[in-house]
Amino acid sequence: MRFLLLTTLLVFVFFLACSNQKEVNIYSARHYETDQALYLDFTKQTGIKVNLIEGGSDELIERIKSEGLNSPADILVTVDAGRIWRAEEAGILGSIDSDVLNERIPSALRHPDGLWYGISKRVRGIVVNPEKVSDPELLTYEALAEPEWEGRVCIRSSNNIYNQSLMASIIETNGAAAAEEWAKGIVSNMAREPQGGDRDQIKAVAAGICDAAIVNHYYLAMMLKGDEENQKIAKSVQYVFPNQGELGRGAHVNISVAGVLKNAPNRANAVKFMEYLTNEKSQNYLTVDNNEYPVNEEAEWNPVLVEFGRFKSDELNVSALGRNNPEAIRIMDRAGWK
Repeated sequence: MRFLLLTTLLVFVFFLACSNQKEVNIYSARHYETDQALYLDFTKQTGIKVNLIEGGSDELIERIKSEGLNSPADILVTVDAGRIWRAEEAGILGSIDSDVLNERIPSALRHPDGLWYGISKRVRGIVVNPEKVSDPELLTYEALAEPEWEGRVCIRSSNNIYNQSLMASIIETNGAAAAEEWAKGIVSNMAREPQGGDRDQIKAVAAGICDAAIVNHYYLAMMLKGDEENQKIAKSVQYVFPNQGELGRGAHVNISVAGVLKNAPNRANAVKFMEYLTNEKSQNYLTVDNNEYPVNEEAEWNPVLVEFGRFKSDELNVSALGRNNPEAIRIMDRAGWK
């Protein structure tokens, strides 16, 4: 009996010690140098040490699953709502309710039940050759699937999560049947088979291989801040935010995203870190040097993005991007999108 009481006491002391630890364990699929400055500043502000594990999104999700109840992970950080949906489906995220997060982050950029929150925004818009495209400001995603664009479009492969999420948004907005017709139209209008990353699509537009390409905004921003050759290429094209105007739904927005793990051993510290991510100073760490848009509308923009101009965003809740991901993949496969 005495042994049982002693064991119980030791377990209680162990968990009490763990609960008092001034640390937070972050599993992150974001790999930016500026994030390191963010972690150091958080520790300076709170005294809470940040322990970081980096890897690919799917790799980290599988690791957390395999670690089970013994996982030290407090927060999962990843890019794209489609990837955080995989964590959601795996049942590893825990709901949190924070007035700070709900006030700072628009409802479209957070999970309805608080399983995850957007921490920065990415726009998947269109890069065009301004000499070949008239009235580019009127361009829509749907227009690129029309017959007049035959042989004029460049885009990445269908296994790219950014394209899958764009397709998922079209499913949510226009329905699966219309989304499949759009995918078939894009395939018919491709200037070449999908190849390379977003920067390769920008280079293809500049080289005259195609007249338009669907790309994430920050790739062009990075090229504009790059070496002389990249700047020359980037300045020869124009970035377009599609589906603008009074009747347009707005440009497709995706997110870098973070969620607290269901079995987080340092849950209170994790919530503090999540809230810290959304203050104006932290948003600058996350977005200014990385050419992303802040989720906190009070935070400043990178000067390059200011040059891109203001735009109307799709107000679709990004949770739909993950929910519709399986159907998006099936549609792209049926359309012959390689």
